[in-house]
Amino acid sequence: MSHNQLILIGGESATGKSASLKDIPKQDRWIYLNTESGKALPFKNNFVPGIVTDPYQVNEAFDLVTGNPDYDGIIIDSLTFLMDMYESQLVLPAKDGRQAWQEYAQYFKILMQQLVASTDKHVIMLAHTLSTQDAHLVDRVSVPIKGSLKNNGLESYFSTVVATKRMSLDDLKPYSSSLLNITPDDQLLGFKYIFQTRLTKNTIGERIRGPMGLFTEQETFMDNNVALLLDHMIKFYT
Repeated sequence: MSHNQLILIGGESATGKSASLKDIPKQDRWIYLNTESGKALPFKNNFVPGIVTDPYQVNEAFDLVTGNPDYDGIIIDSLTFLMDMYESQLVLPAKDGRQAWQEYAQYFKILMQQLVASTDKHVIMLAHTLSTQDAHLVDRVSVPIKGSLKNNGLESYFSTVVATKRMSLDDLKPYSSSLLNITPDDQLLGFKYIFQTRLTKNTIGERIRGPMGLFTEQETFMDNNVALLLDHMIKFYT
């Protein structure tokens, strides 16, 4: 594969984050790093599995795939639990808490600025989001993180951030595009699991982002399908 992509998929539980990985082709060329206690994916798959019990196993995985022609990409599911794991294992037991929190921030920065930045593979990270209301009663939705990283937020390290949601078919009617396919199952249920790719007036407090021109207004909502998203991004950059 060329034009390696970096994507953050954020959303609440049960909104289709993990399910969005189902149609990735050649899954045996992808390493799937499970940080959530080995929780099984909701579909049969052929990913190269990796159950993460130590945060630095993620670093080892990047060392393995980078430059290796046998791999196309690496998935972290989820970034939220990975950082929680680091906190539980390396921050809370530390004698010097201040130093430990500094190392917590450095761990993430090294992951993004060195390992991700230097890899020649696609990188997909999933994360859980948290919604809070600010003083103006605007819902602020972001990936929760602690320490100094909280100031800028994890999303600032990604050029493309999409949000998983469950939306009614009536609300999706104005957004017909080749990226949004309503299936018979969707019709039966009356709703669809989707990626939101652009902000709307009702979601200004979210951290969805993407390069200018990547998605049109009609493509604000698309299938929650990572394979479709990757194809769209590769064509855009090509």
